[in-house]
Amino acid sequence: MSNNSSSIPKFIPFTRPSFNQETIDAVSEVLRSGWVTSGPKLAEFEAALSDYFGGRPVRCFANGTATMKIALQVAGIGAGDEVITTPISWVATSNVILGVGAKPVFVDIDPVTRNIDLDKVALAITPKTRAIMPVYLAGLPVDMDRLYSLAQQSNLRVIEDAAQAFGSQWQGKKIGSFGDLVSFSFQANKNLSTVEGGCLVLNNDAEAKLAEKLRLQGLTRQGMDGMDVDVLGGKDNLTDVNAVIGLQQLKQLPTYQTRRATLARQYFDVIPAELKLAGLENLPLELPVENFTDSNWHMFQVVLPLKQLNADRAQIMTELKELGIGTGVHYPAITGFTLYKDLGYKLSDTPIAERIGRSILTLPLFPGMTDEDIGRIARGLAEILKNHRKN
Repeated sequence: MSNNSSSIPKFIPFTRPSFNQETIDAVSEVLRSGWVTSGPKLAEFEAALSDYFGGRPVRCFANGTATMKIALQVAGIGAGDEVITTPISWVATSNVILGVGAKPVFVDIDPVTRNIDLDKVALAITPKTRAIMPVYLAGLPVDMDRLYSLAQQSNLRVIEDAAQAFGSQWQGKKIGSFGDLVSFSFQANKNLSTVEGGCLVLNNDAEAKLAEKLRLQGLTRQGMDGMDVDVLGGKDNLTDVNAVIGLQQLKQLPTYQTRRATLARQYFDVIPAELKLAGLENLPLELPVENFTDSNWHMFQVVLPLKQLNADRAQIMTELKELGIGTGVHYPAITGFTLYKDLGYKLSDTPIAERIGRSILTLPLFPGMTDEDIGRIARGLAEILKNHRKN
């Protein structure tokens, strides 16, 4: 029997974390130390993150959902309050709003940036509005000056869902180094990963102390003799195992960021070239905003021209997978989920988000990719689009 394994293409996942040997050794050292839950490495990681964000207080949590939940609690958001947010995000963004008893108010998105439309935010503010929770899709921030001007005019808190934006900037300043409450995720597919985890950048020591209590059952330590609980908290602490991974990732972040930007630039060059070779130069495939100043290039997403195709997104994803190319969907509009439809939300209320959510496709982008991977992905996508283009 002949060996055809060489003809099977290497599978390219849409993302893959990068952990070097130094990171593996650091994790082993923590495991051997006997102190594996929250301890000295967590304190060191939080101090390093505070330095990264210009000295602002930072507290870490078990995941990026907990960071947003606790941000809402720190801001005093609760029953009867409204929080303006975007329908194009991981559903955790709005779930945490519901979780504290508040009401998510979904505002449609800008079709170019795919972020919340700040002009429409201004129209959605009511006397019940207490906060704005923008999401920086794929690492691209909104217009931060406009965002904070809107918030200041109506005396609103801003809780930035910057889950995908670690390393992103606005006018030369790191996202998280300014503003109000800023939440980051360190989940496995993020630009900086602790496998699972997240951090919250806070405004002052009082907020930081409250966040500490909320992440560990509301516990207040009172010296060596006792303890007390004075707020209702949960179990959301980050372990030293996760923290030491984060410390190593911080060291490697500049290299990772440079590589991501290089790969994104190649996509902008190669995709149009492959479409032209396939005779598809007029096919309205929507690329992301070509922003190499502010974005951290967490993801590279295209919006498929489904009206010009004889295939839906699922079919295109299946055929890309058959070519050894993994893809993702980030994200369908939240207002289309059963939970939210049952609460009275309608996809038709945010038509741009509905279209983008139905058509968006995440292509592979992670530091371990090769230049050849980009060419293969672009050729595969162009071939499939050509095969399904309507006459």
